Amino acid sequence: MKSFPAIFVLFFSALVAGDCLAEDAFSWHGFLSQGISQSIDSDFIHEDDEISFDLTELGINMRYDMNASLAVVGQAVYLNGGNRYERGARIDYLFVDWRLPDMENWTANINLGRFKSPHWLYSATRDVPQTRSTIILPQSIYFDNFRDVALGSDGVLLQLYRSSDEGNLKINWSYGSSPMSSYQTKALLGEFAQGELKQDYAHQFSVFWQPPSLDWQLGASWLDSDFTYHPSANENLFEGGRTVRLYTLSAVYYAENWEFNAELQRNHSRDFGGYSPAFFDENKGEGGYAQIRYMLNSQFTLTLGYDMYVSDRNDRDGEKLEAATGGVIPAYFGYEKTATVGVQWDPRPNWRIQAEHHWVNGAGRLTSIPGPQNTPDTAEYWRMWAVQVMYWF
Repeated sequence: MKSFPAIFVLFFSALVAGDCLAEDAFSWHGFLSQGISQSIDSDFIHEDDEISFDLTELGINMRYDMNASLAVVGQAVYLNGGNRYERGARIDYLFVDWRLPDMENWTANINLGRFKSPHWLYSATRDVPQTRSTIILPQSIYFDNFRDVALGSDGVLLQLYRSSDEGNLKINWSYGSSPMSSYQTKALLGEFAQGELKQDYAHQFSVFWQPPSLDWQLGASWLDSDFTYHPSANENLFEGGRTVRLYTLSAVYYAENWEFNAELQRNHSRDFGGYSPAFFDENKGEGGYAQIRYMLNSQFTLTLGYDMYVSDRNDRDGEKLEAATGGVIPAYFGYEKTATVGVQWDPRPNWRIQAEHHWVNGAGRLTSIPGPQNTPDTAEYWRMWAVQVMYWF
């Protein structure tokens, strides 16, 4: 990962170079946001119930059209979300967008490089604060610890789109992998992990359908991914890995003053090695959320949501997890249920103030693999709130 100054020198150089390009060939946009947040009785955002200003998102993105069918697209950001994800700068995406010749009613694009994932409702927009319905997205689907991994991959993405009198059909296929930082390694295996975690591949497919009225949409996606862990010589962990399969359904409905969206996901994971050479754990979990947004007027929007996740469908209350570990891991690490209330205020064009409160039961999404070395400090019932000011240009 490039350093913060290096990334923004790269992009501001591109902006300066853009002055020498045809005006209609080069475009750029950006966003600035700062907020305040607190997690109470949990270290999800910060330890010791501290009120934190670790809610910063700065980004700049650009597009250069080399010709009618070929473009370069990229975005650099600086993020600080407390314990939710790794603090610092990164290139969110940087790829070549190649539009293929049209085939009857079909259009097709191939992205090569670090592309953005289009496979879930918010997966391609979660990187831009003003496009999110809430500051903290539903963790059952948009697990913050793995934000950088889920946002996109280094590889190839194919997008097919067909518009007709019968409706709109979009098909996405992608194959690639994401680099794994030490932060994400510790999020998966625990803070004492010192080795190298590698995503071997991420293979994804999704399809979305909209009727001609455009007032609703249905979607389905599939993900297959493998991870491998290589320990260092100075730690107690062992060679290991994880396989993950995700199956997701989504639905959106738009009305004049309100909208409804929901996603449901089932996962099948296998973990082996890591904590011991003989360690093996297989889980079939599920989760999802439902959300209603009501537009009071052109400036104010209210949001109500409910989010649920269980790591094992055969152990919905986590009692088997607690029993299997002799009480070391509390039962509430096997699930997480969250109720959310939020409000958006757009006082002026390109400005937004967003506030929300979450009431949470459980800690199933504070860590990917609960273990004796990987149980964040949290109570069974906890809550969090956040307020964020956003500006985009």
